[in-house]
Amino acid sequence: MVDLSDDELLAQLGVEVEQKKARTYTPREERIIAGFEDITRFVEEHGHAPQHGEDRDIFERLYAVRLDRLRGLDDCHELLVDLDKHGLLADTSDGSFTPAGAIDDDLLLAELGIEPVGDDDIRVLRHVPTAEERRAAEEVANREKCEDFAKFKPLFEQVQRELEAGARGTRPFELKAEIRPGAFFIVGGQTAFVAEMGEVFTNPQGRSDARLRVIFDNGTQSNMLMRSLQRSLNKDEAGRRITEPEAGPLFSGHAEDGDEASGIIYVLRSKSDHPVVTEHRNLVHKIGVTNMKVEKRIAGARLQPTFLMADVEIIAQYQLFNINRTKLEKLIHRVFGAAQLDLEIPDRFGTMIKPREWFLVPLNAIDDAVERIRDGSITGYRYDPAQAKLVPA
Repeated sequence: MVDLSDDELLAQLGVEVEQKKARTYTPREERIIAGFEDITRFVEEHGHAPQHGEDRDIFERLYAVRLDRLRGLDDCHELLVDLDKHGLLADTSDGSFTPAGAIDDDLLLAELGIEPVGDDDIRVLRHVPTAEERRAAEEVANREKCEDFAKFKPLFEQVQRELEAGARGTRPFELKAEIRPGAFFIVGGQTAFVAEMGEVFTNPQGRSDARLRVIFDNGTQSNMLMRSLQRSLNKDEAGRRITEPEAGPLFSGHAEDGDEASGIIYVLRSKSDHPVVTEHRNLVHKIGVTNMKVEKRIAGARLQPTFLMADVEIIAQYQLFNINRTKLEKLIHRVFGAAQLDLEIPDRFGTMIKPREWFLVPLNAIDDAVERIRDGSITGYRYDPAQAKLVPA
């Protein structure tokens, strides 16, 4: 499944977005950014800027020297201004920093593997990773012991029971919108639970991201970025998302006493070679309701205009009980009405037909609608093509 960025997804939905040219950095700029990130982390961990002094930790002394160098170079100010959230580049006049010459800078830097390149250039770190290397390392973010794993262990056990009973299933991971608090995934052969999500921010590449607290079933945890988890799931051929449990009579996999079987909500993807379908293959979905097995419903699809005269694949299906199928189908089509596919195709006799039930929507929006059907809140929502998600009606 191709990973679509927010802008790419909106573009496929016909929403014009302003294209931002991604900035590329020279190796020198990468090293400068990486070095400044070290200083920023030091400030956030210790509550003060790095200081000089023989009584200071050698890395603090290094950061203090490095910060002095950065303050003295105008091009570094321009490069780092958007990253300087603590105002570290501003000159200090309160004496909190002693001049760089007050200690043997070259000896200190050489001891830490730093080689001077010239009087007018920033010191080059031999072993400091570039920003790109840091992002790659984030994908396998350091894990640590989860001290409160006891409260999460029953959740993993319950999910395993529900998977074995068929109340939950697994599906390929598709979009980062599927990453949210309370979601379960299988990545790297382990079950992962998104316990917490911080505020969404825009990363240096102009994409939305957020810090997560992810708990793993082996008792470890990681404070990884949302896009790091997304990349890990996309790269892992066995990576899956675990679906929500089919709770209650509406989506139960089996009927309780007194329940009357009503049918199935199904989601299909077309294999048509029509240009519109080909261009938006991963967004064009048919959403319908049937009272027969979906496999039987789609038999002979290539001969039926309602299936775009082409074979289809089943993307999702949900068993229903005690539901008026006709009313439910009309409700679903009302919710996604703004994204109905405007397409005419000829049937076997050449008559032009405009099929219904096909919509230009991402799968995660359909999943969201199903969840809201489950909890009864769907009547208060509609699909907004501009935002590619459900919004209050």
